[in-house]
Amino acid sequence: MLIKTSGIVFKTKKYGESSLIVDIYTEEKGLRSYIIGGVRKARPTIGASLLQVLSLVDIVAYHREDRTLTRLKEVRPFHTYQSVPYDIRKSAVGMFIVEVARKVIRGHEAQPELFSFLRNTLLLLDESDQFTNLHLHFMVGLSAYLGFWPGEHFDESHRYFDLQAGTFCPVEPPHAYHLQPEEAEILQALLNTPAEEAGNIPMTLSLRRNMLNHLITYYRLHIEDFPAIHSHQILEEVLG
Repeated sequence: MLIKTSGIVFKTKKYGESSLIVDIYTEEKGLRSYIIGGVRKARPTIGASLLQVLSLVDIVAYHREDRTLTRLKEVRPFHTYQSVPYDIRKSAVGMFIVEVARKVIRGHEAQPELFSFLRNTLLLLDESDQFTNLHLHFMVGLSAYLGFWPGEHFDESHRYFDLQAGTFCPVEPPHAYHLQPEEAEILQALLNTPAEEAGNIPMTLSLRRNMLNHLITYYRLHIEDFPAIHSHQILEEVLG
């Protein structure tokens, strides 16, 4: 049968002489793989530019639950980025967001709220001039959909954050997987601040880098077989 849905392109790879296999996270059918022919010919029906990683698209696709690979029939842009492709910093943030999403979203189950969260984050990235903390805000927000949203809250009696337990705590945990008070306070700010205002959270370059590494560790502690993240190294370089 044919389905119509919105999607976010997670991954593309060449197949044969002129085809592509594309992993698209869809609003209605979760993460799906599609093959599309002729996109690398001189005059393709559907241009490969529509299927680049990060692309926000509306698709018409053939769908069968018993197959892991089906064909794309139509692709149209849902949104054409105005700044992300032309700003190396925004591109790096976007690639990091998609890499993290691709490594935690593994099934075909539809999760419309998660899809909207991810798409809205990418739209905000394209529109905003204050995006240097957006990747941190994204990782904190994504944890709510994955089942390990931080518990309790930061205050004078809960000044540390235990990455293993996933909660703010009154005393320094007896292991290395925790945030010091300055870092725990930043985490609380990320929890309390809307995505549109995350860029206003003050933090030094070294603190921003530390928070990113701590959040990656947080994911590794709470997601079994969480793969290595590679794009954060580029992200750290371009954000300065």
